[in-house]
Amino acid sequence: MPGPAALGAAAAALVAALLLARREDTGPGTGPSKAEMEALPKLREDFKMQNKSVLILGASGETGRVLLREILEQNLFSRVTLIGRRKLTFEEEAYKNVNQEVVDFEKLEDYTSAFQGHDVGFCCLGTTRNKAGAGEVEARVGELKFDRYSVFRPGVLLCDRQESRPGEWLVRKFFGSLPDSWANGHSVPVVTVARAMLNNMVRPSDKQMELLDNKAIHELGKAHGVLKP
Repeated sequence: MPGPAALGAAAAALVAALLLARREDTGPGTGPSKAEMEALPKLREDFKMQNKSVLILGASGETGRVLLREILEQNLFSRVTLIGRRKLTFEEEAYKNVNQEVVDFEKLEDYTSAFQGHDVGFCCLGTTRNKAGAGEVEARVGELKFDRYSVFRPGVLLCDRQESRPGEWLVRKFFGSLPDSWANGHSVPVVTVARAMLNNMVRPSDKQMELLDNKAIHELGKAHGVLKP
């Protein structure tokens, strides 16, 4: 992983690249082996002991919101920072120590300090198919020379958010009514995506870039030891 300074220096460019992302048909991905699944509880505990810090972009969206909740419930980081266009309001006590930085995504060069001092970054900014190809995004992120970065390509996200794009509610209901063996091939619950992101983070890897498709996300998100003890 890059040091805090390196992460901060590249984060603005990373955001600009990921803002172009879109979902498309899933590509190859790597799920956890049996040994990795069994090792997850210890890996998570070892990670906690390192007192790392994390930033989250897109915490107001469904994936970012669930990811933040999972991070706080699992107590993985000593410091959590949200970066967004506006401050979010939380009533629960668990969120009282969450830091928030407000930035203008059109002028990210003016807000590099907001990204500095973090060991891990998650980008959950939502986009549409009409923006740009995922391959272009992956190439641009690769140019930033992170020691390790992971790209998640989920299927249709299943969630209970009240506000949806046209047709999203109907699509989620459709997949929710299908047998698991069918639905899992093309859809995934948002909480499974969030847990997969965290499980993938704590497991070691010798790859600079990882691409996880819907199948790998399901396997990682449901891996043994994913839940808080």
